Amino acid sequence: MAEDRLNVWVVDDDQSVRWVLEKALHQANMESRGFERAEHLLDAIRHAQPDVLITDVRMPGMSGIALLERLRTSCPTLPIIVVTAHSDLENAVAAYKGGAFEYLPKPFDIDEVMELVRKAARQNGYGASDDQQDQRVIPSLIGQAPAMQEVFRSIGRLAGSSMTVLITGESGTGKELIARALHEHSPRANKPFVALNTSAIAAELLESELFGHEKGAFTGADARRVGRFEQADGGTLFLDEIGDMSPALQTRLLRVLAESEFYRVGGQTSIKVDVRVIAATNQDLARAVKESRFREDLYHRLNVIRINSPPLRQRRADIPVLLNHYLTESAKELGAPAKALDADALDVLQSYDWPGNVRQLVNATRRLTVTAPGAVITPEDIPTDLGGQVPSQRAVQDWTRSLASWAERQLTSKNAEPLLDTALPEFEKTLIQIAMSQTNGHRQEAAKLLGWGRNTLARKMKSLHMD
Repeated sequence: MAEDRLNVWVVDDDQSVRWVLEKALHQANMESRGFERAEHLLDAIRHAQPDVLITDVRMPGMSGIALLERLRTSCPTLPIIVVTAHSDLENAVAAYKGGAFEYLPKPFDIDEVMELVRKAARQNGYGASDDQQDQRVIPSLIGQAPAMQEVFRSIGRLAGSSMTVLITGESGTGKELIARALHEHSPRANKPFVALNTSAIAAELLESELFGHEKGAFTGADARRVGRFEQADGGTLFLDEIGDMSPALQTRLLRVLAESEFYRVGGQTSIKVDVRVIAATNQDLARAVKESRFREDLYHRLNVIRINSPPLRQRRADIPVLLNHYLTESAKELGAPAKALDADALDVLQSYDWPGNVRQLVNATRRLTVTAPGAVITPEDIPTDLGGQVPSQRAVQDWTRSLASWAERQLTSKNAEPLLDTALPEFEKTLIQIAMSQTNGHRQEAAKLLGWGRNTLARKMKSLHMD
C-alpha cells in the first residue's frame, strides 16, 4: 500500500456528501469509490478491499452500525471512520464498540477527515472489543454541541474498559450522568453503580461511609456497617467533589486504589474489592496539588483518563433540546400537560448564561411548568432571574418592534421619503407632547424631562409648528 495513493471507499445515501468526500480525496491524491447503500459495498468488498472506509450511520436498508458488525468479522483489520448527522451518545458508543476507528458528527471539517484517513491507514486497522453492542440508554445525557460530542466520543472509546476516570467541570454540568454512562457502557454494567458526594457528608463520618465499620468501633456503632466500597464490589464507585476530601482520607483512598483492599473502621481483617473508581470535581486539582491541599500521588492515580463536562454556556445549541426534554419530564413529574416554548421565549432562555448549568435548567423547567399560565410559555412568563425582562424593558421592546415594522412597510412603498425625514419629526413631536402634558405646559420642566435646554425646546416646538 503506497500512502500517497490510498484507496478510500465512502458509503453514504446523501449524494452531496459522497461528492464532497470523493473530491477532497482526489485532491489529496487518494483513490476513492462511493456507494449509496451498505449492501452495495458488501457486494464490492468480496472482490477488493479499500485501505480505509468512511460510512454514514443512518441509511436505507442496512445501517452503518450493522455494517460495522458485518465487517468486523469479514474484514477485521479494515479501519472505519463513522460520520453522521444523528450524533448522540448511543451512536457514538455503538460505533466504537462496533470497531470504528473514529466517530465524527456532521457537519465535519474536511481537513480533519483527510487527516483521520491518513492516520487510520497508518494504524492498519483498529482493534475493538468483541463485547456485544450495548443498547442501554442514558436519555438525559443529550446534546449536539461539539463540546458534548467530545464527551460522547470519550465514553465510546472507554466502552470496553474499566479504567479510572476523572471528570472535571462546574457544578450542575451533569458529571454524575457522565459517570453513569461510563458505567452503563462498560463491562461492569450489570454490577452496582454507587454514587457518593463526599462534600455532603461530615468529614468524621466519611471514613465510615466509604469503608464501613465494625460493631462498637465508635460511640453509636451498634451494628456492623458495609461501606460504599463493599457495596460497589464488581461495579463502579462514583466519588463526587473529590477535591473536598480530607488529607487523612486521601491517604486511605490512595491505598485502596493501589492495593484494592482496606479495613473497616475498627476492623482487624482486610477486605479485598474489585471496584472501578470514577471521581469528579469542580476544583482545579492540579492547583490544589501545588498548594498542598491534595496529594499529588492520588491526583495521578485518579487522573488516568480525564473527561471535561462543559458548562451550558459553551453548548448553547443544546439548550432548546434540553428545555424540551425537561419540560416533558417536568410535566410527567407534576402530572400536568407538557408546555411548549414560543420562539421569543426560547431566544431569552438560550441567551441566558445559566450559571447553575443543567441543574438550574432542570429546576427552571419545573418552575415554568407550574407558573406559566398558558400551554405556551412566552417571554412574559420568564422571571427576571432567568433572563426575563422587567415590564419597562418589555415596553421598550414593544415600541421598537412597532417602529421596525413601520420602517419595513415604509421601505416597501414606492413613494417613501427617507426614513429619518419622516420618523424623526413625529418621534420628537410625540415626546414633546408627553413631556408638556406631564408638566402641565411648563416648558422649563418639560425641557428637563427631555434632556434639553429651554431654548432648544422652544426652537424644536417652533420648527414642528407646535407653538
